[in-house]
Amino acid sequence: MIYTIITIVVLIILLYFIITGQEVFGAEAKGKRLERMLQSKHYKDKQFQNLSYTPSLAEGYSMPKVMYDFFFKKKDPLLKPLKNIPSVHTDLKNIPKDQNVFVWLGHSSYYIQTDGISFLIDPVLSLYGSPFKFFNKAFTGADIFKPEDIPNLDYLIITHDHYDHLDYPTVKAIKDRVKKVILPLGVGAHLERWGYKPEQLIEEEWGTEVVLKNNIKIIFTPARHFSGRKVKRNVTLWTSYVLETPTKKLFLGGDSGYDTHFKMIGEKYGPFDYAIIENGQYNKAWKYIHALPEDVVQASIDVNAKNIIPVHSSKFALALHAWNEPLEKVTKLGKDKNLHILTPLIGEPVDLNKSDNQFKIWWED
Repeated sequence: MIYTIITIVVLIILLYFIITGQEVFGAEAKGKRLERMLQSKHYKDKQFQNLSYTPSLAEGYSMPKVMYDFFFKKKDPLLKPLKNIPSVHTDLKNIPKDQNVFVWLGHSSYYIQTDGISFLIDPVLSLYGSPFKFFNKAFTGADIFKPEDIPNLDYLIITHDHYDHLDYPTVKAIKDRVKKVILPLGVGAHLERWGYKPEQLIEEEWGTEVVLKNNIKIIFTPARHFSGRKVKRNVTLWTSYVLETPTKKLFLGGDSGYDTHFKMIGEKYGPFDYAIIENGQYNKAWKYIHALPEDVVQASIDVNAKNIIPVHSSKFALALHAWNEPLEKVTKLGKDKNLHILTPLIGEPVDLNKSDNQFKIWWED
C-alpha cells in the first residue's frame, strides 16, 4: 500500500513538472537578474512585498469558502453576456502618426499612441486568459483583436506576469514587431525564454524613471497586488506606471487593490490628464489585491485625474459578479463625485487631445 502511495505522489510531482515546464509558464529569474532582485528593498523573505501588509483574503474569509462559492454557489445569470459584446475593429496599423489616441482592446489590454510613439499595454489577444485553452474563454465580441492586428511598436508595456496580463501566445506572436519592452523586475525571464533579447528589455522596480524616445518619460510606481505563473507567488514584481509626454500625463494603474500609494502618486506626479484604472474581476474576499468599484472612484480622486478610463472588465469572467456590473457601478459612483469617466467600446478610439469625450452606455443593451 505504501509503495502505491509513493508511486502516485511521484507521478503527481512528475506530471506537475512536465506541465509547468512548457513555454507558456515562462521561466524563473537567475544570474544577474536574480542578483538585482535580491538587492531590491521590495524583496524580502524570497519574494516581493507590497508597501502595506496585504493578505490574500480579507478578514472573515477563508480559502475553502472562497473556493466553494466559486465552484458551487449559484452563478449570477449575467456572469457572462447573453449577447455579443459590441465592439469596433479599428485598424491600428493605419492610425496616422500625428494622432494621439487610446484604444481599449478588452480586459486590461490597450493601445496608446501619443507624441509620435506607440505603446501596447498588457496585450491578451488569444482567446483565453489562462495557460490552458479550455479555461477563461473570452466573451464573443470582446475577442475581435488578434495579434496580427498589432502594428510595429515602439514599446510593449507589461504590468505583471499573470496570464490575463502577460499572454504568451500574443507576446510570442508580436515579438518581431516590438522594439523595446518595459516591465517590472523579474518578468524579463519569461520574455527571454520566449525569444526576446536582453537588450530589448527595460526591466526596473518602483521609483525608477526612464527616458524614452521623443522626450517621453516613464516612471515605475507601486501597485498593491501579487504575481506568479506557477504555484509559487510573488517571485516577480508588479507595478503601475506614470507616463509623462511633452503634452500630457497618463497614469497606467495595473492590477491593484486600494491603498495609500494612489495618494502618493497623485501628490508626486499628478494631476493626470488620463488615468487608466483596473475596475472588474473583484470580490470583497480579495479587496486588498483587486479594487472594488468604490475603491476605483477613490483612487481616481487620489491620483487627481481629469479623465478616468476603467478597464479590466467585459472580456473574461474571472469573478462572480455580473459581467456589466463593474461599468454600471463605477459610472454611477463616479457621477456622484462629478468625475469624468470615459467608457468607449472595445476598439473605439479615444482622442487624447479632446477634453469633452463622450461615449454611450453600451453595456445596458
